[in-house]
Amino acid sequence: MNISQAFKMAWKSIWGKKGRSILTMLGIIIGIAAVMTIVSAMNGYTEKTMEQYNAMGSNKLQVYIYSYVYDEEGNNIGKDYFPDLYNYCKTLDSISGVTPQGWLSATVVYGTKNSANMSWETDEQGNVTSAPPDLYLGSDQYAVCNNLTIAKGRDLTVLDCERYNQVCVMGSQAAKTFFGTVDPVGKTMQVNGQNFDVVGVYASRLSEDLASMSTADNFIVFPYTATRLLGGERPTQFIVKVRSAGQLAEAASRVRGFLKGLVNPSIGDSQVYSNDEWQQQMNEQMAMISLVLGGIAAISLLVGGIGIMNIMLVTVTERTREIGIRRAIGAQRRSIVTQFLIEAAMLCGIGGIIGILIGTGGSYLTGQLLFHMTIYPALWITACAFALSVLLGIGFGIYPAAKAAKLQPVEALRAE
Repeated sequence: MNISQAFKMAWKSIWGKKGRSILTMLGIIIGIAAVMTIVSAMNGYTEKTMEQYNAMGSNKLQVYIYSYVYDEEGNNIGKDYFPDLYNYCKTLDSISGVTPQGWLSATVVYGTKNSANMSWETDEQGNVTSAPPDLYLGSDQYAVCNNLTIAKGRDLTVLDCERYNQVCVMGSQAAKTFFGTVDPVGKTMQVNGQNFDVVGVYASRLSEDLASMSTADNFIVFPYTATRLLGGERPTQFIVKVRSAGQLAEAASRVRGFLKGLVNPSIGDSQVYSNDEWQQQMNEQMAMISLVLGGIAAISLLVGGIGIMNIMLVTVTERTREIGIRRAIGAQRRSIVTQFLIEAAMLCGIGGIIGILIGTGGSYLTGQLLFHMTIYPALWITACAFALSVLLGIGFGIYPAAKAAKLQPVEALRAE
């Protein structure tokens, strides 16, 4: 018997018992569809995370400088390290900017809008409709370090910081929250009872669909010297913008060396992290999550494979007499093994194709519902899923095929 005849016989056997074949395939179908949907969903999540990550500004160093000097009231009165860090970074060709990255806990009021009364609200599509803005401290290089551009007005300047000017620049979403369609530039807001003039608005860093789901542009930036009026401690975190990813390691090494000589270890400490370290950690976390979810989905494939083995053993029992006749007229054992392996592989392969179609639909729906984007499984994922289903059929079909080939012709012919 040649291969083409084996395929025809396998198809005739599968098609002749359609109901049983479909039920047998269910485990393979569910397992393949689940694996494809999970992999596509994780890829979509990673893509959106990386888009947001890149929008925030790549090629950055996160620098932390701590001072352990406090007054009687518990306020940090240690040295302001920013001027030293700023002047040093200006001497390095690999660095294009440096800015403090501080946070404020303050109440912002404009007209009837009060950040203290704002809460997180989203619509049915997951779009953020209301949220209190994040309040940041920065310098004239805040935009450079965070991949921002001015859409209206102007950015913070060196003089704003040196002269303690009561000004601020708003993110596009924060401007929309407080001012709607009105141009906020030139308007005055109340921040903890102090007047601050809005001098500019940053353009959104995200695509339109992602911006609607994110609060990345819902922020207001003040000169870092505003802590004198608004309270709070001076920033201990700084962002250093490196010109290219290839210079991250060198720049990090130089900044670490500089801070080691600048910060007295008896009254302070410093740490430097590069963004590629954060990215590597995220990739490791995503790989671990994918592994766990993939393992759960693989259980369905295991159950489906056991189902294939079970039904093939039943098939061997049903066709014992046929096997005896074939063996009696000279069929070799390997032809019997080949026939049953092809039937098991076809059974799983058809289930794999159906699972791929369902997984593709599941990937599309997952992308639309969770990420507002179109996600289709990559070609290599589809190819691997089909190959896996066929290999499962072969793997779990070996024992039934071997059992069929070992039947003795005389005993097989006696079977009813």
